[in-house]
Amino acid sequence: MKITSYISGTGSYIPSVVKDNSSFLDNTFYDAQKKALPYGNDIVIEKFLEITGIESRRYAKDEMNTSDIGTIAAQRALEDAGIDAESIDQIIVAHNFGDVSKNNQQSDILPSIASRIKHHLKIKNPSCVAYDILFGCPGWIQGVIQADSYIKSGTAKNCLVIGTETLSRVVDTHDRDSMIYSDGAGACVVSKKETKDEIGILSFASESHSYDEAYYLRYGESFEPNKEDHLLYIKMDGRKIYEFALKNVPLAMKACLDASGHDIHQIKKILIHQANEKMDFAIIQRFFKLYGIRDVPKSIMPMSIHKLGNSSVATVPTLYDLIRKNECSGHTIDAGDLLLFASVGAGMHINAFVYQM
Repeated sequence: MKITSYISGTGSYIPSVVKDNSSFLDNTFYDAQKKALPYGNDIVIEKFLEITGIESRRYAKDEMNTSDIGTIAAQRALEDAGIDAESIDQIIVAHNFGDVSKNNQQSDILPSIASRIKHHLKIKNPSCVAYDILFGCPGWIQGVIQADSYIKSGTAKNCLVIGTETLSRVVDTHDRDSMIYSDGAGACVVSKKETKDEIGILSFASESHSYDEAYYLRYGESFEPNKEDHLLYIKMDGRKIYEFALKNVPLAMKACLDASGHDIHQIKKILIHQANEKMDFAIIQRFFKLYGIRDVPKSIMPMSIHKLGNSSVATVPTLYDLIRKNECSGHTIDAGDLLLFASVGAGMHINAFVYQM
């Protein structure tokens, strides 16, 4: 018998406010030099859809915040796992900007988002430790890796890992990249199991590339030339991120899979951060080429970005929850299936883990 960690329950919260691409037709977009784009928004949106695959995205209602939607996803994960909240040893919350109210763009992380969610869940047990992870878009996967480590070290039995974000509150509406971002929350319970079978988290990889790459994603001023609010917004160097991801993410995925001892042909699904459809497909293609395979198996990479956009830390757990509950058209997973989770994001961080259903 050996100690392993497995995902005993999942939950997600998909906000009800739908913003399709036509919602941006009246925006006034500028480039990084604060000059108006030389073509109409219909062309901007057409090119955006071609590259990212995003047709619509979800925004939280005005009265909902990052901790609120994270709490709902957490409650659903606990119910799915059939676990009493008081038995949770750790609440690990991945986010990037804390609670940002609709009318006040200041990030609020005091107390921590994990502490707020523990409060909302009405957990009394002081031994349930609640803390945040600021790890860019790979934050939820990093939380799962940490939960796995605590469980296998014998210091935890059940960990609640949440990814929650309201990116719509920190975007520059004069930057076309603002169309990428969305809101959402996903959660899971990672639990201890003693078994002789090979199940659960088999291996992981985690990297931080912060020498030249640390500021590819950052806070910056609005592109609007006459803006006087002095607020900062999420900004990114899209081309640099694309090139960085294509070079480094497949290598990390390969290292993770090789460490598991499994063959690439055994992978049933790859659940990758929903950042950009074109980039994700290119990453998967390069990953398979590392094994001398040019034809990527059809339907190996489920996508939710088309309708949900990029909700950062919430994309992967939300996608996994949808697949588990048969709400992701054309995709199913069953006992015995081998999954590969992977992400890349601000920092620049990369991580992955191999999971046996």
